[in-house]
Amino acid sequence: MTEPRTFGDLKNSRWAEPPLRGRSVRDEIRANLLARISSGATLFPGIVGYEDTIVPHIVNALLARHHFILLGLRGQAKSRILRELTSLLDERIPVVAGSEVNDDPFAPVSKYASDMLAECGDATPLAWLGRDQRYVEKLATPDVTIADLIGDVDPIKAARGGHVLSDELTMHFGLLPRANRGIFAINELPDLSGKVQVGLFNIMQEGDVQIKGYPVRLRLDVLLAFTANPEDYTARGKIITPLKDRIGSEIITHYPRTVPLGMEITAQEAWVSRGGVELDIPDFVLEVIERVAFEAREDKRVDKRSGVSQRLPISVLENAISNAERRSMAMAESRVVPRVSDIYAAVPSITGKLELEYEGELQGGDTIARELIRRAAGKVLEERAGGADLARIVAWFDQGGALKVPGDERSELCYQGFGVVPGLLDIVEDVGLSPKSDHPRAVAACELVLEGLAAQKRISRSEELGYSRAKPERREPGYGKGGMSFG
Repeated sequence: MTEPRTFGDLKNSRWAEPPLRGRSVRDEIRANLLARISSGATLFPGIVGYEDTIVPHIVNALLARHHFILLGLRGQAKSRILRELTSLLDERIPVVAGSEVNDDPFAPVSKYASDMLAECGDATPLAWLGRDQRYVEKLATPDVTIADLIGDVDPIKAARGGHVLSDELTMHFGLLPRANRGIFAINELPDLSGKVQVGLFNIMQEGDVQIKGYPVRLRLDVLLAFTANPEDYTARGKIITPLKDRIGSEIITHYPRTVPLGMEITAQEAWVSRGGVELDIPDFVLEVIERVAFEAREDKRVDKRSGVSQRLPISVLENAISNAERRSMAMAESRVVPRVSDIYAAVPSITGKLELEYEGELQGGDTIARELIRRAAGKVLEERAGGADLARIVAWFDQGGALKVPGDERSELCYQGFGVVPGLLDIVEDVGLSPKSDHPRAVAACELVLEGLAAQKRISRSEELGYSRAKPERREPGYGKGGMSFG
């Protein structure tokens, strides 16, 4: 259906009839949300793990026509959720052409649009806004001013147009008026200074704003949505009480509750397609990566007020794949198969995302990151091979066996090295980690088993010696006769 191009055409279209005519943006979102719920469609595609916890609260807030805030630690998809709200807007809406504040032709709020309609009447030209054009987002910083958000006098406009400064046509509109008939989102709300937060009172309660120097109140139609990190309330600022009182719903976000949910999010967000490279990521490697984040969130040396972002496993996965890709290219292998040793190579993706307590600072981020990887491998081994008899493998190390296989070695040579350990290759096949015939995957599985045993303190692991007996200080004479080292 052809969109009306003038005000006269619009008056003879469906836009001139209820419910479209005069419908507020919050009513628009409410109607589209109810339609989506009735059809059984996914409410927020791409948002994983919140279906039974956060999404119902957001739905309730939108149905209640509330302004709302998402409160949660970093890396909990708060900004992603706000941007998904645009899917609940109409595909396109009519505005007066040239309007800076998306004036509704039936109810203009700016002097520009009012003058245009008075002068041109039914011939007033229209423009059509897409849903993405109706979303305005601002990252709050301490230097944001009222002029940035609301507006100010624009002397340049006055000079160019020959207007006196008191003329409404000299207004410079801030971000909030420019979001009229749409969604205005502010990330990290506590970072706004108190006096700027005061500037939001009127729009949230009375639905209008007043620009400095003009005795004019602009009635705006906007949904306000905010995000904040609880740590910011004391670290950088706070949300002033009167503003909190005007926010209809405060919704607390969270990290993935289960490892499978976390793995689903990581798989969705990580960049794994490497342009034609044959990539084969064992599922247990993916699980170890995800469990690193879960272990970090439980570790007392990691600051729980800061949290451990979901970006951590995403970055670790991308880095681990890159290390495996580099090795495969250097060794002329056709397939890229990440191993546990590749996760260790991704330690720089972990240390920068951990805020440590005093005890953790003393030990160092690198040490803690490596320990988290080892613990994660131990949990995965326990879950996948908890009932397997690994005593034969442990006994070989207890009797003086030692093995060091560099992470950058070819899969075939690593496979031979792991074959020295009695029963190791049989175990990885018996518990379903990998068939022995698939050497690259079998190598990755063998690393998991040995890392898991090291985490359980049944064997020892060090960067210098590789894998050895659990208590090197009690080595008997002749230790090392069964050892092997590659590289």
